Amino acid sequence: MSQVIHVPQTMNIPLFVGQGKIEYGEKSVPAPGEGQLLLQVKANALCGSDRSQYYDGSTTVPGHEAAGIVVGAGEGATTAIGTHGVVFLMDFCGECRSCKLGFTNQCLQKRADYGFTHDGGYAPYIVINENVFFPVDPSIPLTEATMLLDIMGTGGHAIKRAKLVHPDIQSVLVAGAGPIGLGVLAMAKLLLGEETPVFIMDFVDYRLELAEKMGAIPVQLSNRSVTEVIREAGLEGVDIAIDTSGKTSGRRTSLDALNQRGVLICVGHGQELNLGISNDIIAPERAVLGSEYFQYNELAENHDLILKHLPYLQQIITHRYGMDQIQEAYELFFEGNTGKVLIEQ
Repeated sequence: MSQVIHVPQTMNIPLFVGQGKIEYGEKSVPAPGEGQLLLQVKANALCGSDRSQYYDGSTTVPGHEAAGIVVGAGEGATTAIGTHGVVFLMDFCGECRSCKLGFTNQCLQKRADYGFTHDGGYAPYIVINENVFFPVDPSIPLTEATMLLDIMGTGGHAIKRAKLVHPDIQSVLVAGAGPIGLGVLAMAKLLLGEETPVFIMDFVDYRLELAEKMGAIPVQLSNRSVTEVIREAGLEGVDIAIDTSGKTSGRRTSLDALNQRGVLICVGHGQELNLGISNDIIAPERAVLGSEYFQYNELAENHDLILKHLPYLQQIITHRYGMDQIQEAYELFFEGNTGKVLIEQ
């Protein structure tokens, strides 16, 4: 028997019409079907991957870093009404070869990307399949709970990918001090140890200053070279480099900074990487790996971490806006002088 508590019949939603313009319209509140949940969204974080939706428009309501409260459950769903939680971006099938091994970010029969193929977290209410919902402790504010997703999830997964090849990591370089780069920094400190030197490079002073407060060694690329700063710290190079910039130049600089056995993890989508296979890869036995989002089962590990380190992680969130300020939020975000920006409902 399906269960639903009282919710409105219609809701106001943002319309991403393209050319950096956001209008507002009305839509019916969806009803949860079998195995589905109706979530009242309380917070959704902005992400650089929203850029195409913001500038080119979107037929669905964007928002892929959502946190909220379950207010309805379809037949067969077992999550209790009133449960707080976050939404895993990818609706994985749970049955394919990848899913059975836990690689839910590599599902072979993915059913949805919430916020891209289906309405996401800028809608006041969304319907999701129950398998992508992850309950969180009510003591974690829902705005902060969004950090379990792209910040902690994507950042931590990149480090775990590097450890597959290089288990004895003693130094880290992060290319790009945007929200994902700050997430990589934070997770490097939490997973590898606070004493692990983490260099982070960017051109934006605001973000570099925030990274320094969080324990990084900043590299302002407009007047310093990465190699110079690494050597000033008493190192010849770094064990792993994680590129969140998606830029050819960022990837190349990262690769050149690697020690022997070093690992370059590419997180940022975008431009190409040009390799001299003999000198870059074979002789120094380096590796280049991709890292896409994270696995659903990593949420539980990160939930433990956020409970223990919430004040540290909270530093990444620098701006909070209401639903009627999404346009303003994106304008500021794409200028670069922010950490993580949140829309609260």
